Amino acid sequence: MIENAPVSGVSDDESRRASRGWWDSDADEYQAEHGSFLGDLDFVWCPEGLREADAHLLGDVRGKRILELGAGAAAGARWLDGQGAEVVALDLSAGMLRHARAAAGRTGVSVPLVQADALALPFAESVFDIVCTAFGAIPFVADSAAAMREVARVLKPGGDWVFSVTHPMRWIFWDEPDESGLIARNSYFDRTPYVERDESGEVTYIEQHRTLGDRVRELVAAGFELRDLVEPEWPADNEETWGQWSPLRGRLFPGTAIFVSRLAAGVPGRT
Repeated sequence: MIENAPVSGVSDDESRRASRGWWDSDADEYQAEHGSFLGDLDFVWCPEGLREADAHLLGDVRGKRILELGAGAAAGARWLDGQGAEVVALDLSAGMLRHARAAAGRTGVSVPLVQADALALPFAESVFDIVCTAFGAIPFVADSAAAMREVARVLKPGGDWVFSVTHPMRWIFWDEPDESGLIARNSYFDRTPYVERDESGEVTYIEQHRTLGDRVRELVAAGFELRDLVEPEWPADNEETWGQWSPLRGRLFPGTAIFVSRLAAGVPGRT
């Protein structure tokens, strides 16, 4: 029997407080650094620059009810709105949603914004056709299997759940974009989270690690069928460094994993 990933040692409450505090305090800097890359009306899946307009991982979204989870400044949600979808953008951080409101003012495209936790989505069962996120929520919650179940709860049977995360292979290396980030230093199988604490010991930032197998098992246990696993290659014309992502590393090994899944009909426990 293959066991699920072990408990991280950091509770859901600690993770929630840390993530809300981090993204509230970092929102301005994050948008100043990455806002032009992400755009105000675009859906960018990853630092490699894969765009939904080209990838079509969500399929035809016209008339679909969509939840963007961990939406940040909600550029993806506004792009989906422009494609004819009915979109709700959800994020834990008031700071990021403040940028979403500002971008709505700049573009004239406004979607409903909801501040909530991915482990307690404030929606009834079976109300969305699609749930999606580009690096939102999933890497930051202590119990990502519970997040998968919560997504399954709000999706209609046959609905799609598509999310991107840092490729688990990156856990082996330090988060450096140069040659020092090419040396394997950590075990791929060590699920100990990366945690930063302040002087009092309070958790201020946390990021979880799961293997590819862990993610697949979480999805299957929640009633999903994995339809594709996309590992975007680094484009030859992308010379931009984004944190640990860089042309040097990106041309050698993947930086992003995008899971494309569908909720099976007749999921146990569904009414």
